[in-house]
Amino acid sequence: MRKLASTSALFALLGTAAMATGLEIEVAGEANGTIKIDLLEDVAPNHVAQITELAEEGAYDGVVFHRVIEDFMAQTGDVQFGRADGDTARAGMGGSEKPDLEAEFSDIAFEKGVVGMARSQSPDSANSQFFIMFDEAPFLNGEYTVVGKVTEGQDVVDAIKRGTGPNGAVTGTPDVMKTVTVTE
Repeated sequence: MRKLASTSALFALLGTAAMATGLEIEVAGEANGTIKIDLLEDVAPNHVAQITELAEEGAYDGVVFHRVIEDFMAQTGDVQFGRADGDTARAGMGGSEKPDLEAEFSDIAFEKGVVGMARSQSPDSANSQFFIMFDEAPFLNGEYTVVGKVTEGQDVVDAIKRGTGPNGAVTGTPDVMKTVTVTE
């Protein structure tokens, strides 16, 4: 009986993150509106759990889209250096206080509207940053963890202020995730 009770408690703890099935992102700047994302808990459970925790803590609120490349993707989620109310000069170099995650690769293709986790050279270095695709990018397939798919608001994604240069760094005032809410 004790084993059954502890197993039930474990499922209850794990179930809290699994119940979160999406994100609703309010964007402000050149793009204004709402992006709705279906999170793929069955594909990348650890990444989805971490994103969900950060969103529930309000860590993503006020974070800018710091790297935006035409015909490729818009990157955000640097909760350490990407706050709109701070100095964003180092945006893209930080993460959260949570541990980096082991890759959870899948056979889902990176195409328009797919949400993937940003990382450094190491496949096991994703933390808080993520990107939303403007177009397909087959060279990312099996190399980056897919965590979700835009279900509404791709027009808002497509309107996000573009960066310049080969790395897509956004200059001036970048667009911002005003609020990020977990949905069920």
